[in-house]
Amino acid sequence: MLQVFAWWAGQSGVRAASSLTNAAREFPVEKRYLNLPVKNGAPSRELTLIVDGKTERQFSIELGDAKPDWWAFMELTPFKGKRAMIKVNGLPEGSPALNAIEQSDHLKGAEDLYHEKLRPQFHFSSQRGWNNDPNGLVYYQGEYHLFYQHNPYGWQWGNMHWGHAVSPDLVHWQELPIALYPDEHGTMFSGSAVVDWNNAAGFQTGEEPALVCIFTAADNPFTQGLASSNDRGRTWTKYAGNPVVPHIAGSNRDPKVLWYAPEKKWVMALFLDQNDYALLASHDLKHWERLSGITLPGTSECPEFFPISLDGDPQKTRWVFYGGNGGYLIGQFDGRTFTPESGPHSLQQGNCWYASQTFNDLPAKQGRRILIPWGSMATPGMPFNQMMGLPVELTLRSTEEGPRLAALPVRELRLLRTRLRQVPAGPIRSGENPLGGVEGELLDLSAEVAPGDATEVGFILRGVPVIYNAKEQQLVCQGKTGALKLVDGKIRLRMLVDRTSIDIFGNGGLLYMPMGVIVPADDHSLKLYAQGEGARVMRLEVHDLKSAW
Repeated sequence: MLQVFAWWAGQSGVRAASSLTNAAREFPVEKRYLNLPVKNGAPSRELTLIVDGKTERQFSIELGDAKPDWWAFMELTPFKGKRAMIKVNGLPEGSPALNAIEQSDHLKGAEDLYHEKLRPQFHFSSQRGWNNDPNGLVYYQGEYHLFYQHNPYGWQWGNMHWGHAVSPDLVHWQELPIALYPDEHGTMFSGSAVVDWNNAAGFQTGEEPALVCIFTAADNPFTQGLASSNDRGRTWTKYAGNPVVPHIAGSNRDPKVLWYAPEKKWVMALFLDQNDYALLASHDLKHWERLSGITLPGTSECPEFFPISLDGDPQKTRWVFYGGNGGYLIGQFDGRTFTPESGPHSLQQGNCWYASQTFNDLPAKQGRRILIPWGSMATPGMPFNQMMGLPVELTLRSTEEGPRLAALPVRELRLLRTRLRQVPAGPIRSGENPLGGVEGELLDLSAEVAPGDATEVGFILRGVPVIYNAKEQQLVCQGKTGALKLVDGKIRLRMLVDRTSIDIFGNGGLLYMPMGVIVPADDHSLKLYAQGEGARVMRLEVHDLKSAW
């Protein structure tokens, strides 16, 4: 039986019941979840979970007495069979919100989970609450691990935890329990993950190597810490010796760690302050030496650092360093110092991309560099907010301007393709629509178009214009512009349409434009037009996509 208690105290003893401002509920833990009613915009209150006298969870949540907008949940599995108490500051005894909190083996309000009106259907999003930066992208034993900045208890940023999901194919994701919770060192800001194949850190307890997360603990000041897992990422233990990197400067954060094979050491790229970053090295992940610094004008935070072959030639390796907004440098790395040769360049031209990361420990024989960004797109009225961007494969290609990164959707997305519609090659005449009669909700469209003397060639995808200015050789969508040169008089486009985004790729990925837009639910039409004479369809096909859920 659940019991409700009042908690109050004053400087001179117990206060009258009429002035109660805090309340608590005590209960035996018997179910998997604690369902929590959230009213967006209600006063933010601190909720504490105490188990057997020890504070286990503490976070802010908008509990309101009005009808909840959605239900958050807390995983109780680690505490089953124990006695627990929740305390809520600023919430009086008898509050409807407090009384609505309940244990269950099921998520409340989840009848249409993954099928909500604005739920992305082939981009990952958390079941509930807020997500932003992808963290800890690592591959191990057939699973892609995606950790991410997560507020499980609110629709807005805050309460930073590390959420966690896994996938066998980068398309179908299973959300797992939260990996990292805030602790005495602070909330859990961004970081990375590695497989410690040689047990350098000494965390391995069984036959398999440990997975190790390297994260920022966002107290005052920010420091860097470790957590390890010996069960393929299902449970995590923080290192008792944290922090492993004390405060250096500013709001230093977002450690990206990789293995540098020539010297058998770990290298960390770490944001320091403003446009400044540092490189550090370690042989055991616990003790770090500062190597050198990097300044990347026009960007900050969320560093990424990796080698990549130019034009697929392993004899022509370059190193890429980029920051939160995708501004990147190309250069050489000698194990201590990164020497830029060109840049900064821009990896992407969209409005729905930030803080991307690439996977560690992908099979070397595949030679792939796979990236996932934060898809910064709000989903009003939903029990979740934001999403992850489409997984893309990066290559480094020679161009007239020098080496440049290109990005294309990972080939695994073809698993979602269903019906194919092909449009015959031919002219795009005034007043005609080669895509007339082609409709769909989730779409993967590939096109090769020659503008001829036309000044403009445009696609209208479910009401959203994507326009090519032939004179300026630029593609425009939702106010964003990206360069797209004619190659042999043609442009090549691939565009993927989800419920809250259109991902645009041009000329083999040299144009990479992820666009966040709420696509009209009642408009499934497609249109292709040209202004001026001579435009032709060279190739045009449309695949319907099924939901990844």
